[in-house]
Amino acid sequence: MQEFTWPGRTAKTELASDLEKAALRREFEQRLEECGTLAFRVARGVLRNAADAEDVAQEAILRSYRRFARLRDHSRFRAWLVRISFRLALDHGRSARRREQRETAWATDLPTPTAEDIAASNEFGRRLQEAMAALSEKSRLVLLLTSMDGHSLEEVAEILRLPVGTVKSRLHSARKQLAEKLR
Repeated sequence: MQEFTWPGRTAKTELASDLEKAALRREFEQRLEECGTLAFRVARGVLRNAADAEDVAQEAILRSYRRFARLRDHSRFRAWLVRISFRLALDHGRSARRREQRETAWATDLPTPTAEDIAASNEFGRRLQEAMAALSEKSRLVLLLTSMDGHSLEEVAEILRLPVGTVKSRLHSARKQLAEKLR
């Protein structure tokens, strides 16, 4: 019985290709495991909405999977995933703002929260969210990566491809603005 092969391909090259794809998939899964919920946390920091952040994180992971073979230095996967998530979150936020503007153009009045709703909310959490929302997206991301994810200034600079001085400046500015808003 003769083995069928595609024209120009031997069974050995096809097997090697399959093995290479399987190894690449395993490496991607390992790198993704190391990052944990990084894509979600970055998206949540930009969008401040868990449901939208989940959508963006899934899209970021899907895009990184599809393009993983093209990543030159696989050890930089974490920084690459942060950039993909950040850009997708920015795009999603812009799109949502445009959609919201279209929807509110025809809406004349929105229901105001009741006193019970306001009393039930966590006052400090609300104030913190407002203060975070007042920050620029770039400053907010630097603050989230350093404070919540525990990255050093050098790591954040590498992840965002910025000079360390710029990261320090954004972090200082973000902390100062937060302190003023929370006083």
